[in-house]
Amino acid sequence: QEKSCHLSAALLGEDSEISQDQLYELLKYAALGKCHNAAQPSWCHIYHQSHLAGVVVVVLHEMSQLHFYRFYLQFKHLRRVFQHRFTLAPSANFPVSLYGEGTNLKPQNTPQGCLTSTSSECITKNSDLQCDPIIQRYGAKKQGLTSYTLTLEEQEKHGYPIEGSPRSKGYISTECDQQRTDSSPLFGLDCEMCVTAKGNEVTRVSLVDARGQCLLNELVKPESRVLNYCTRFSGVTKKMLLPVKTRLSDIQTRLKKMLPHDAVLVGHSLNFDLQALEMIHPSVIDTSLLFARSEGRRFKLKFLAKAVLGKEIQCEQKLGHDPTEDARAALELAQFFIEQGPTKVAELNLEMLLTAEKLAELSQNKAALQPQGCGFQEQLNEPPPSSKPCFLDCLQVTGQKPLLLGRQGLDSSGLCQSNLSTSNKQILQRALEDVPLSKFSIIQFTLGPEYLASHLHAGLYEKVRSKLTDMLTIYAGPFEENFCMKSVKKEFGRCGPIQSLTVVTETFQPYVCIQYQVLEAAQLAVESLNGAEVAGSCIKVQRPVTAAMLDCNVLIEELELDVENEGVIYVAGLKNSLTETDLQEEFSQLKDLETLFLPKDLQSGKHRNCCFLKFQKTQSAVDALEAINGWTMKGSELRSRNALAPGHLWRWIWQMNHSNGKQGKHIFYEKMEQLSNSEQDLRKKVKKLDHHIKKLYRSLQNNTLCIVLFPGVN
Repeated sequence: QEKSCHLSAALLGEDSEISQDQLYELLKYAALGKCHNAAQPSWCHIYHQSHLAGVVVVVLHEMSQLHFYRFYLQFKHLRRVFQHRFTLAPSANFPVSLYGEGTNLKPQNTPQGCLTSTSSECITKNSDLQCDPIIQRYGAKKQGLTSYTLTLEEQEKHGYPIEGSPRSKGYISTECDQQRTDSSPLFGLDCEMCVTAKGNEVTRVSLVDARGQCLLNELVKPESRVLNYCTRFSGVTKKMLLPVKTRLSDIQTRLKKMLPHDAVLVGHSLNFDLQALEMIHPSVIDTSLLFARSEGRRFKLKFLAKAVLGKEIQCEQKLGHDPTEDARAALELAQFFIEQGPTKVAELNLEMLLTAEKLAELSQNKAALQPQGCGFQEQLNEPPPSSKPCFLDCLQVTGQKPLLLGRQGLDSSGLCQSNLSTSNKQILQRALEDVPLSKFSIIQFTLGPEYLASHLHAGLYEKVRSKLTDMLTIYAGPFEENFCMKSVKKEFGRCGPIQSLTVVTETFQPYVCIQYQVLEAAQLAVESLNGAEVAGSCIKVQRPVTAAMLDCNVLIEELELDVENEGVIYVAGLKNSLTETDLQEEFSQLKDLETLFLPKDLQSGKHRNCCFLKFQKTQSAVDALEAINGWTMKGSELRSRNALAPGHLWRWIWQMNHSNGKQGKHIFYEKMEQLSNSEQDLRKKVKKLDHHIKKLYRSLQNNTLCIVLFPGVN
C-alpha cells in the first residue's frame, strides 16, 4: 500500500504563531527533501516527504487574518477543510523572500562589461573558463559518450526508476543490459503526459534514432480516468484519444523490441518520461543535467535548442509540444556536446545568453507590469537586504521551474514559469491546467486595490474588534437592589476568565455587564446560566442586541464546525493553583487525550482558570464532554463545551481587548458610508475567492501540500 504523506503540527494557543523563517523551513523541506540538504522543520513534521506529489501555495494578496475573520462565514471552504492554522508573524520582506530575494538582473557597472547573473557569477568573454560549472564537472578535454551517462548514484539522486527500488515496483525493464562503449547507439526519447486519477500517465511517445529519424510516434490511451489532458503542453485532446486502442503495455513491449542491448537513451529530464512509461533503463544521458548550471539549476530545452542548435522548438503558434521534435532536439544537443567537448560548450556563455534573453523579455513586459501597482516589481529590483538566497533560487536544484501565476510579474529572475492574468478567474483557469504539471506552484489571487485601501482596512479592523467585543460580552439580570456582587462574580467566573464586570445603572433593576477573555466562556454563560438562580434572583443572560450580532448564533455554530476545533473541548472552573502537571494527572483517565493547553494571561503571565483538551478522535471528545460536565476537581465544579476559537486567535483577541482603537474609530466613522457600500461587494468577492480555492483544491492530486497565505500589507 502506498504511504500517504501528512503534516503534524499540534500547536495550540499562544504557540500558534510562526515566523517567516519557519514558513521558509516548511516550504523548503516539502519541496526539496533530505536529498538536497533540506531539514525537517523545527516546529512541525512532514511524514513521507518523498511521496509528496507537489506543493501549492495560494497567496491572497494584501489580505490578512483580519479579512479571514471579518468574512469568516464567506470563507466556508477554507475553515472547513484546512487542518492547521497559524498566525504569520509580521515581516517587512515577506513577499521578497518568497518570490525573489537576492534577484537582481540589471546590468552592473562592473569592469570589462561583466554582467551579474542571479547566481552572482561573472562570465566574461576573455575570462578563465575554469570556474564554469560545465568545466568543473566534466573537465576541459573532449571525451566519449560513456563519460556523460548518469551513474547509478546520479540516477537515484535525480529520481530515475532503478531496479530493486521500492518506487520502481512493478516497472518493466528494457533489458538493455549489454556493456556500453563510446560507439553505443543513441536514441532520443520524449513523452507527453496527462493527469489522471492515478497521477501522470503517458498520452504520446516518440523515439528517434541517432540520425534523427522517427522510429515511434504513438498516441497512448491512459488506464485511469483523465482529469486534465494538459492540451496546451501536450497537444493531445480528448477527441484524439477516443479511437486509440494502444495501451502502456503495448508501448513497453515495442520499446523493448526496438532498443538494442547497448542502447543509450537521451532526453531532457528523462526521469519523468521513464516514470510515466513505468520502465527502467540503465544507461541514460539527461541533457538538462549535461548542460550544467551552478547550484543545480537547469536550462529549458527550448532555450538550449535555440542557443546551441539555432533551432526554434515549442513555438507558441503550435498547440502543445511535438514529442518527436523535443526528442530530436535533446538527441542533437547530446551529440553536439559529445562532438564539440565541454570547452566549446562553456565558451557559448549560456548563462549570459539566458540573462540577455530574460532582460529583453522584461523590457518588453515592463509596460504591462507597471500599471498593476502591486509593488512586487519595485521590491524585486531593490538590492537584497541580506545574503539569504531567494526561496525560488533554492528550488532550482530540483531541475524544475516553479510555477507562478498572478496579476503581476512576481518573478523578475526568469527562474519561474511566471504568467500575467487580468482576473482571478483567468488565474484559476491557468492554475487548473498548469498546477498538475508543476512540483511547486505559487498562485496569487487579489481582491483588487479598490478593496484593499488603508481607510477600508481601518474600518474593517474596527468592525471586527467591535464584533469580537460584543461576542465576549454578556448582560445578566435583573438582580435584587442589594445583590451580592461577589456571588455573581464567583458564579460567572466558573464559566471562564473575566476581563471586566460592571453594574448597568441605566435600568430600573440592576443588571451586570460581563466581558470575558475567551469566546467559550461567554457562550457557556449564556447556555448554562440563562434562567438560573444567581445571587437570589432568577436571571436572564444574553448578548448585546446590535445589528452586527444578529448572525451571532450562526457564527457560533460555524465556529464549532471549524476543522481547527475538531476534537477540541474547553474546560472552565479550574482552580488557579492547579498546574499543568496536576491537570495532566487529573485528565489522564480520558481516552485518546492528545494535548492539554493551559492558557496564560499575556500581561500577568498567570494561568487562567480554564484549559483546552485536544483528542485524537472526535467521539472521544464527545465522551469527555459528558464525563467532565459536573465533574468536581479539588473542590471546584467543572463546566465544559466544544471549543469555538482556534488556538491562534488567543493572542489576537487579547490584543483587541487591550487596544482602545481610537484611531480606527475615527477613520471608521469618517468612512462609514463608503465602507458599508463596498462591504456588500466585498462579501461577494470573498465568497467567489473561497469558491476559486475550493475548485483548485479539489483538482489537486493526493499527497499535495496546500498552503494558503494571508500575508497582510507588512
